[in-house]
Amino acid sequence: MQGKAGHYAPVFERYQQKAEYFMCSCLGKGSRNVQKTPGGLIFRQRWNNMQFVTSASFLATVYSDYLASAGRDLKCSAGNVAPAELLGFAKSQVDYILGDNPRATSYMVGYGNNYPQRVHHRASSIVSIKVNPSFVSCRGGYATWFSSKGSDPNLLVGAVVGGPDAYDNFGDRRDNYEQTEPATYNNAPILGILARLNAGHGGYNQLLPVIVPAATPVVTKPSPAPKPKTIPPTKPKTTPAPASSSGAIAIQQKLTTSWISNGKRYYRYSTIVTNKSAKTLKNLKLSISKLYGPLWGLTNLGNAYGFPSWLNNLAAGKSLEFVYIHTANAADVSVSAYTLA
Repeated sequence: MQGKAGHYAPVFERYQQKAEYFMCSCLGKGSRNVQKTPGGLIFRQRWNNMQFVTSASFLATVYSDYLASAGRDLKCSAGNVAPAELLGFAKSQVDYILGDNPRATSYMVGYGNNYPQRVHHRASSIVSIKVNPSFVSCRGGYATWFSSKGSDPNLLVGAVVGGPDAYDNFGDRRDNYEQTEPATYNNAPILGILARLNAGHGGYNQLLPVIVPAATPVVTKPSPAPKPKTIPPTKPKTTPAPASSSGAIAIQQKLTTSWISNGKRYYRYSTIVTNKSAKTLKNLKLSISKLYGPLWGLTNLGNAYGFPSWLNNLAAGKSLEFVYIHTANAADVSVSAYTLA
C-alpha cells in the first residue's frame, strides 16, 4: 500500500490478508486448501467449473506482479512463496486447459488436436445457412440438431467449455451442459493470463506511481527497427536520451524492454519525474510530443498531461513514474507549467 492508505490502512490490510489466504489456498500451501483434480486442476463444482479456474488463475497472475513490484514474497502457513511461483501456478492451470492433462484434451474449442466436438451451443450445433438455407425454427433447431451425435457443423473457435469433473473425466456430449457449455466468463480471465504470459519474465509495475530516488540518466540504444507508418517524416532520436528538465523538476527516461509483434518492434519506456525543490509540487503540466502509442500513469488534459487521478501533488524530493509503449524512439517530454507551495 506504499504508506498511502492513511487511517484506512486496517481495512486494506484485511483485504490483503484475505487475498493472500486465497492465493496460498490455491497453491496448496495454506491452512485450508482448495480442491484439485488428480491432474492438478482447481475444482469447485461440476457445472462449469472452468469459470473458477480461469478467474482464480487471473487473480494469481495479477497478484504475482503486485508482489514483484513491492519486492515481497507471499507468506503462507507452509512457507514463503516467490512471485514467480504464483505466476507458475497460473500457467499450470492454463496448460491444463490447453491440453496438458490426463486426457490430453484441450478445453478450448479449436485449439490442439483433441478438443470438444459437441459444444452445448445452439449456433455451433446448427448447420450454416450457407450450407442449408432452409429456415430453422426455435423448436426445430432443438428437435433436429440438439440430439445430433455428429460433431458441430460450426466450430466455436476459442470458446472455453465447462471442463472435466473432479476426477478429470469429461463427456463430450451436446446434452452434457455442465461440461460442454461455453461461457464468456470462462474466456474473459484467460485472455488476461495469456497476455501476461506472452509478455515474458520482465514483470509489470502494478504500483504506479511509485516513490523512487532520483534516477541516474541511462542511455540505451534499441535494436534497429522498421520506421512505423504513423511516424512523421522527422527522424526520431537514435537513442532514448533523458528528457529535458526545468529547474525544480528533473525528468529521466529509460528503455525498459522491447519485443516484436506482427513484424513491428515495440518499445516500453519508463519516465521518472522528480521534484528537486524543497517545496510541494502542484499543478504540474507536461508537454509530450512524438508519442505514437498508449501512455499510463498521467492524466491527458487535452493539450498537456497532468498528475494521475490518484495523485494531486508531489512532495519535495519525491518522484512519480509513468510509462508508454510505441514503435519509435523516446518521446520528447518537457515541463510546460507547475507551481510550488
